[in-house]
Amino acid sequence: MWLAFEVRRIDCRTCGKVKTERIDWLADNPFYTKRFAWHVGRRCRASSISDVAKEFKLDWQTVKSLDKQYMAEQLKRAGMPGPKVIGIDEISIRKGHTYRIVVSDLIRKRPIWFGGEDRSEASMAMFYEALGTRKSAGIRLAVMDMWKPFRNATQAHAPQAAILFDKFHIMAHLGKALDAVRKSEYARLSGKDRDYIKGQKYTLLSHRENLSRDGKSALKQLLAANKRLNTAYLLKESFGQLWDYQREGWARRFFEQWRDSLKWQRLPAFEKFAAMIERHWDGIAAHCRPENKVSLGFVEGLNNKIRVIQRRAYGLRDEEYLRLKVLTCMLPEL
Repeated sequence: MWLAFEVRRIDCRTCGKVKTERIDWLADNPFYTKRFAWHVGRRCRASSISDVAKEFKLDWQTVKSLDKQYMAEQLKRAGMPGPKVIGIDEISIRKGHTYRIVVSDLIRKRPIWFGGEDRSEASMAMFYEALGTRKSAGIRLAVMDMWKPFRNATQAHAPQAAILFDKFHIMAHLGKALDAVRKSEYARLSGKDRDYIKGQKYTLLSHRENLSRDGKSALKQLLAANKRLNTAYLLKESFGQLWDYQREGWARRFFEQWRDSLKWQRLPAFEKFAAMIERHWDGIAAHCRPENKVSLGFVEGLNNKIRVIQRRAYGLRDEEYLRLKVLTCMLPEL
């Protein structure tokens, strides 16, 4: 449908320029209404630009511009909240260690900032500058991995906030330690003893309850055939008990007993992991406090969602478009 209408041109007495009347129901592209732009934007939440362009018989660039207008309006209506609990993580936007920082509001369950030039302390400080001094002072808890620049920037701009290290990243480090033991055992052994280890990386790293019947059988054979891997696996599984303690003293006692059990085991990767836990103990012990019991799965879920967005926009080089996609992925539709 084509709609013809008259638009007034106004001679402004203040600035002496001729201006065009602003029509509220028009999109930024004057060939389309805002209502149609919102419709295209809603379709782009679940489909790629190319698929939406094909569906509506529009140019690829037109669909992209309408989608950007839709997302900008979503952000305008949502505004920048004053978060109480934030989650900090980085994502890779292209090859070559090119990172951007994503900050989420863990109570409202939505990303609130995407930016920086890398994952440095200066880039992290840009978030607190954008948030403002008053809202930064309202943050009571910051969840992050053990990356030092994130911690330093948070302590500098929100010193009242408690630091909580994300247990998913900590367990990932423990998984790497277990895999290092698997690799060393594979290199040390030969013949039939090596065959038990070959191809069993994810069997070892997975939780036992997530394994299939064949996987559980393979794990049982592997642990029975290799004493050192059996010890490392039991250490990895028992470490998860640390997150169940309600008091820091009990958690500390458990960790010291766990670390003492490493003696005479000849597991340098686990000893290195224990030293890392010791250096970052304050951010790990914060898990014991009841007020710090927040849903940490949202951060990992957001990372998966961002990866889906990146795959769907394969070949897209517009970083502003990616920023809008990330910040609006959890917002309600217009």
